[in-house]
Amino acid sequence: MLTNEKVLEALKRVIHPESRKNIVELGMVQNLSIDGKQVMFALEFARPNDPFIQSLKKSCVSAIESQLGDDVKIKGNIGTIVPERPVKTEVLPGVKNIIAVASGKGGVGKSTVAANLAVGLKNAGFKVGLLDADVYGPSIPKMFNLESVRPAARVEDNVEWITPVEKNGIKILSVGFFVKPEDALVWRGPMATSALKQLITQGDWGELDYLVLDLPPGTGDVHLTIVQEVPVTGAIIVSTPQEVALADVIKGINMFTGERINVPVLGIVENMAWFTPEELPENKYYIFGKEGCKNLAKELGIELLGQIPIVQSICESGDSGNPVAFDKESETGRAFNALANRVVELTEKRNAEMEPTKKVEITTK
Repeated sequence: MLTNEKVLEALKRVIHPESRKNIVELGMVQNLSIDGKQVMFALEFARPNDPFIQSLKKSCVSAIESQLGDDVKIKGNIGTIVPERPVKTEVLPGVKNIIAVASGKGGVGKSTVAANLAVGLKNAGFKVGLLDADVYGPSIPKMFNLESVRPAARVEDNVEWITPVEKNGIKILSVGFFVKPEDALVWRGPMATSALKQLITQGDWGELDYLVLDLPPGTGDVHLTIVQEVPVTGAIIVSTPQEVALADVIKGINMFTGERINVPVLGIVENMAWFTPEELPENKYYIFGKEGCKNLAKELGIELLGQIPIVQSICESGDSGNPVAFDKESETGRAFNALANRVVELTEKRNAEMEPTKKVEITTK
């Protein structure tokens, strides 16, 4: 004879992939009822777009049939419950400008540029936030010496708000705050985008002049999630002068300026433009090619926002958690602060001449 206890015992074999606890222990099984061989219940999820809804339902069917017999009628009898919760009518209402920092490929110093751009904007007197949206390889906590820090949270009207970590006056959130630095993030697309959405929509950012987004390299789900969740004011593409990197720059530009996305590209940043030895500050060695980004920007008719040299201090400052832009007197510090000033100029020009960017509505036919 089927009983509630037997069904619940079978369902204890179903483990939620994120919490690693069984769904009975998590209190997800609701409204359980039995009518002869027919079993009915609902699974309660915190959000309607939970990526595990379908997979957990299938696991429930398998667990019940394997433990209680395949003559039990369970298929099609598992419902879904999502508690109603107050949500904001507008995402990031206090943020004036959202600047996405992207790159066509990895290894070009995109996160270094994003971190130092945020510092440069702060140096210029603006209220600045930095969101590490590179969910597969978050490096911002390391760059600001915040690897051991965990953000605080508060609950208001049944909504949990994540308080950004503040360092040198910059508000920072990263998925790296919630995982160990040595752990590899092996996430499928829905898991990564779900984590990113939470940082965006539940981040307690307050009033900001600029929110800098450090995006993953390439083009993919995270980029689409960003433009669907928030109205990006403008994008910056980071590249080295190498031809192999420049080929991917065009893909990145096309992604943002495509008809469905339509986010203005403020310009290109040429990183690793030349190498200058510390002992020979006047010398320039173009080890990745000379002015590749400058030539490409001219060809495409977009701005070259800045050329950032390779010097030992960039690596050392990033590893020590003190971005080089804080040193306004160094060559690289001056370059990053000049970049920030140029971004401000072009953002103000863009806002004066163009309509505000709208969130992207992407539909499939």
